[in-house]
Amino acid sequence: MGQKPNAARPPLRADARDNRNRILAAAGEVFVEQGPGAPLEEISKRAGTGIATLYRRFPDRKALTRAVALDALQRTMDEVTRARDEEPTAFAALTRYMHRVLDIRIGAVFPVLLEEIPFEDEEIAAVRDEGVGIMQGLVASAQQEGDLRPDVTHGDIGMLLVRLSRPLPGPLPRELTEDLAHRHLDLLIDGLRATAGRAQALGGPSLTFDDLQSIGDGQDTAAP
Repeated sequence: MGQKPNAARPPLRADARDNRNRILAAAGEVFVEQGPGAPLEEISKRAGTGIATLYRRFPDRKALTRAVALDALQRTMDEVTRARDEEPTAFAALTRYMHRVLDIRIGAVFPVLLEEIPFEDEEIAAVRDEGVGIMQGLVASAQQEGDLRPDVTHGDIGMLLVRLSRPLPGPLPRELTEDLAHRHLDLLIDGLRATAGRAQALGGPSLTFDDLQSIGDGQDTAAP
């Protein structure tokens, strides 16, 4: 049974919190590069901690995978909440949120870990659903305000972010690929804007969040 959302946990010391954050960041990078079966020793090495420190925080691979997923979801939900509350328009909030999602790399991490993430976990489900609800509200508001083209869905935006987040093949440095992802996102954002007299409608299916959840015999795709 999954952990309950908002369960009380004792606060970590600053050094323990720093170790935990570095392990989660390193795990996300290594999982994207090498898959969910990547050696935990490689993760601890990249995090600059010993393997014993990793196991103190995460007793097994399952616990680490869950923590990576929950951390990415929580950070994504925090970003969309702040964007909604701080930006002057829904479209501006969407733009800010999409760029921050590329930095968090949830769209790269989740496809790699898809079969390992316990989506029935209550805490993971609660954070995911809250973030999705805010995103769906922003999409609707941006369309009502006339800034977002009316044939775009939340699912479209989520899948665009997944595609942009995936590492490019070849020897390109990671920093360059990330900079290119932000550049290409700017091009896509321009295509998301509502334009009077737009001649061409979008082709292909219009997927909702419920559609994404049902793909793959009930396996959740967890689009950002």
